[in-house]
Formats: sequence, structure tokens, C-alpha cells
Amino acid sequence: MSTIAPPAVRTVSTTRIAVASFVGTAIEFYDFYIYGTAAALVLGKLFFPTFSALAGTLAAFATFGVGFVARPIGAVIFGHFGDRTGRKTMLVTSLLVMGTGTVAIGLLPTYRDVGIAAPVLLVLCRFLQGVGLGGEWGGAVLLATEYAPRDKRGLWSSFPQMGPAIGFIAAGGSFLLLGRVMDDAAFESWGWRIPFLASAALVVVGFYIRMRIAETPVFRKALEQHERAKAPIVEVVRRQGTTLALATCAFILAHTLFYTITTFALSYGTTVLDLDKDMLLLCAMAAALVLGIATPLLAVLSDRVGRRNVCLSAGVLAAVWAYPMFALINTGEPLLIGLAMAVGMLAFAALYGPMGAFLPEMFATRYRYTGASVAYNASGIVGGGITPLLATQLVASTGSSVPVSGYIVVVALASALCVWFLKETHTSDLETT
Repeated sequence: MSTIAPPAVRTVSTTRIAVASFVGTAIEFYDFYIYGTAAALVLGKLFFPTFSALAGTLAAFATFGVGFVARPIGAVIFGHFGDRTGRKTMLVTSLLVMGTGTVAIGLLPTYRDVGIAAPVLLVLCRFLQGVGLGGEWGGAVLLATEYAPRDKRGLWSSFPQMGPAIGFIAAGGSFLLLGRVMDDAAFESWGWRIPFLASAALVVVGFYIRMRIAETPVFRKALEQHERAKAPIVEVVRRQGTTLALATCAFILAHTLFYTITTFALSYGTTVLDLDKDMLLLCAMAAALVLGIATPLLAVLSDRVGRRNVCLSAGVLAAVWAYPMFALINTGEPLLIGLAMAVGMLAFAALYGPMGAFLPEMFATRYRYTGASVAYNASGIVGGGITPLLATQLVASTGSSVPVSGYIVVVALASALCVWFLKETHTSDLETT
């Protein structure tokens, strides 16, 4: 069977694909991360003021977790239509859904203004964010991998995979800038809203770029051959249920590492260690820069040595680094905190870099959007939604970060075990899977 793309899509440039897949994920993860940063710094006081400081933080992290619960729902919805009608339309729609939820958060009244309605509205907006992001990631990586040459799928898939690093740096930078130009009272009164409202301009840019991209050649060929799933989620569970379960569990570690470093560590550092929030944000942003550099390098390495080998190294590094990471954070020294976070992000990149190609390669074209999206987003419920809550409670109960390190070790070893049982895919043909 010929693998030559139709003339209409063969002329699409690598640069246009890279920009379209990268810009959208950067914007959507910016939207998602500003909530995590705000939850760690200010939302507990504004939306749960009747709680104690600890309970308010836990409540804010609980609303943060709502986004992760919503993500698999978004994955199923967007995956269904993405597998039936095309990748491009869902990419544009997910961007608009995410942007709507984000801007709405910036406009919400606080508890002081409307009472209990404020946290209820916050949860609803967070849910909308999660639904949008649930459809974003799968579509973005499919846009890259389904255009990519077989021996460069890791490289091409790293374009959207760099979006989270840039999104986090932009999110952290916005809060850092606000902390420099206004006092705490002004920030808590209205300044925290600015990063959410600024998302509107970013969404317009992303919308324009994505509207100029054609449908992927792999999906176009599937349509020509009438390979369209009636119920993608049902088919992927029935035909590749074991793969879906293993992939979901394997990538819990990725979310665990990222949100331990970027969300829990901010809260832990400011409330338990009494460290300066700007210093912690700078350290986290420096670590995210390491992530942005390491992600494409490790993705390219997976093109050469295989996805499984690189992902297995992530589990080993995470398990080894879990205790030293918090030991360094507990010193309160900026350079040591930055080192702790940077190495943690390197472990994350070893899993996240290959994942952009690894997950799509596991599933057949007719339900690939659904399979890859559900595995990625379902793993986020535990890794991203539960981890900050659990880590905060563990520290509150024991007065120590040691149990948090132990938790990371358990997740890392379980992740590595699941990766071990997955098949290698880097030489597979996307059109025959």
C-alpha cells in the first residue's frame, strides 16, 4: 500500500505544523497552569475564606483537581468527534472551550461578593478548562505524528510537547511580574485576574494559526478507505483495553512529577518553609526551561533507541531522585531548590518527550485520537489531580516531606513496570495500526 500523502496535504511545511501544534498546547497549558499557580498562592483566601489556611489550600487544590477529572471526559468527547470528523476541527474547538473557561475565571466574583456561589462557579469554570484541555493534547500530538516521517515521529511530536514548558514559564512569569509591580493587597484584590483575562488575546492568535492547517494525511486516507469508528471509546476498550490500561498507569508518573514540582512545591515552600514565593516561582520557571530543552532531545533519542528505553530511564531517575529532591528543597537555598526541581523536570522530560509519539503509535487510526487522549488525561487524575492534595495532607499529618518522596518512589516504580509491559512502537507504521 502506498504511503504517499495526497497532493493537497503533502505541501504543508514542517514549520507550519510545528507552529500550529506548539502554539495551541502552549496557550492551553498556560491557561491550565495559571490556575495551579493561583491555587497555590491566592485562591484559597478568596474563595474559601471561612476555612483555616490549611483547609483553604486543600480546598483550592481540590478545585484544581476538578480539571483533571474533567480531562478524560473531554478526551472522550473530542476523541469521538476527532476520530469521526477530523483532527483540525476539534483542535480549534478545544482551544475555544479552554479559553472560555479561563477568561470566565478572571471575571468571577469572590466569596466576599456572592458567598457560596463563588466556589461553585469556580468549580464549573475549572471543569470547563479540563474538558478543553482533554481534547487539546491528543489532537495536537496527532497533528504532528500523523504528518511526520516514520523515523522522525519523536522529533515532530516534540513540537506540542514543548508547549507545557513554555506555558508554565509564561504562567509563572505573569505572576512573578505582577508580584513585582503591585503589593500583596492589590494582587489579592484584582491583580490575580490579569493572567486569566490575558488568555483571550492568546486564544485569538492560536485560533488564527490553527484555522490555516489542513487535515492530516493519515486521517484523510482512513476516510478514503471508510475506516471510521462508530463509537471510538467502545472500540478502543474492546480491542486494546489492556494497552489503554497500561499506558494510562505508565504515564501517571509524568503528571506526578510535574505537579509536585510546579504546584505542590510552591504551596509547601510558601506555607511550610516560609520561603519567598517569587524565588520559588523563579526556581520552577528555571526547571521548566530545562524541561523545554530536554524534551525534544529525549524525543529524538527515542527515535533512535526506542520509546520504552527512554521512558524506563524516567522511572529509574524519578525513584532515585525523590528523596534528594525534597532534601534540597528543604534547605531553602535558591540554587539547591533550582537544582532539585531541574533534575525532577529532567526525569519528567524522559517520560514526556517520547510520550507524544509513543501514545499515538499504540492505537489504530480509527480510534487513535480517543485512545491517546484518554490514556494521557486519565493518568492526570491521579498524577495531577490527587498528588497536590495528597502531598499537602501527608506533610500536614507527619510534619515531614519524607512521605511525599516515598509516594513518588512508589509511583515511579509502578510506572516503569507498566512501561516494561508495553510494546515498542518507534518503527511501526501508523497507517497499518
